[in-house]
Amino acid sequence: MLRDGNARLYLTGVVISGFGTSALWLASGVWVKDLTGSDGLAALCMLAMWAPTLAGPLLGTLADRFRRRTLLIAVSLLMAVLLLTLCSVDSPRGLWLLYAVLFVYGASGVVHDAAESALIAAAVDRSLLGDFNGLRMTANEGMKLLAPLAGAGLYAGYGGAGVVVLDAVTFLLATVVYACLRVREDRPPAPPDRVRGRTAEGVSYLWGHPALRPLVLAGGATMLCAGLSGALVYAVVDALGHSPAYAGVLYAVQGAGSVIVGLLSGAALRRLGERRFAAYGIAVLAVGVALRAVPDDPLAWVCCLAIGAGLPAVLIVALTAVQRETPGPLLGRVTATANTLVYTPNVVGLAAGAALVELFDHRLLLVVLGLALAATATTLLRHPAGDNRAVPAAPPGDGPA
Repeated sequence: MLRDGNARLYLTGVVISGFGTSALWLASGVWVKDLTGSDGLAALCMLAMWAPTLAGPLLGTLADRFRRRTLLIAVSLLMAVLLLTLCSVDSPRGLWLLYAVLFVYGASGVVHDAAESALIAAAVDRSLLGDFNGLRMTANEGMKLLAPLAGAGLYAGYGGAGVVVLDAVTFLLATVVYACLRVREDRPPAPPDRVRGRTAEGVSYLWGHPALRPLVLAGGATMLCAGLSGALVYAVVDALGHSPAYAGVLYAVQGAGSVIVGLLSGAALRRLGERRFAAYGIAVLAVGVALRAVPDDPLAWVCCLAIGAGLPAVLIVALTAVQRETPGPLLGRVTATANTLVYTPNVVGLAAGAALVELFDHRLLLVVLGLALAATATTLLRHPAGDNRAVPAAPPGDGPA
């Protein structure tokens, strides 16, 4: 797959943009904490970046309204300029600007992911989409392991402005990568007159597709359980007898598991098929989550490795299936809708888990989550062919880009 020039360029862009985003993700909260001393205001940084995901079906219409490569270049340049305005934030009075830019950052990320997924489906051989999405996952997880350390170092040496400049530079470099892509894009067909109609097309196509709907719903259920499990990590660390900082070690082991499965996902998809690969991944995740209830250090490491290896499977499968099964003119809207259905439950799970861990023993919660994940995997395996309803007809002019 790496012999494909477009695939190499895309992966380079993923590494560059992922590095800057991961660095800013850590530094923004620390920045607000230093300026205000408030944990709640620091947590609002993540909320500002995640909130636009709820508008995914609407924001995804932009990815189908314009040529995708042009849109990616425009979004990257916009964010590079907006980020530099944060260099002026040096007191609590400037927090409104920080939150506003982070909100736009999150919204642009939704548009970016939708446009990138649609362009990948046109630029990369469809038989290699599973391999590409697996390597994309590996690159993202690798950046999550490295970039926060770089962001923390830059913040310590140069403050928030140093991290902002780094992220702005990564957006400019990504712009160069997108400009070098060799892909032909036709002018998008004229959309319906009303935004609501354009949004509804993507939602109805995804919901009515017998192959995509169960995969996306399984992804959402899995991410809900993953969010609940993630909120219990400090209770797990406490049961192991370590300080809260030990959670960083567990996250690193989990990231290593995701890197491994990302490298193997293309071959696994070809050998097992989409449903079985996703179901087996969820089953591995179920075992890893449930066994975290046992307070044992070596077992905790094995469980984190299993969680890291199991969780990405359904995400890779869902994204690849959307790219393969969706007509080009709808792909941006369908991708954004799928991302909303898959990733929003993770935020809900994190919030719910933070409340539940105060009310119930974390070991009981972990076992219950393991059983819920096992049920999700069983559902995918029980109906491998999906339902029998016909795939909804695509709008006219829906050939590949």
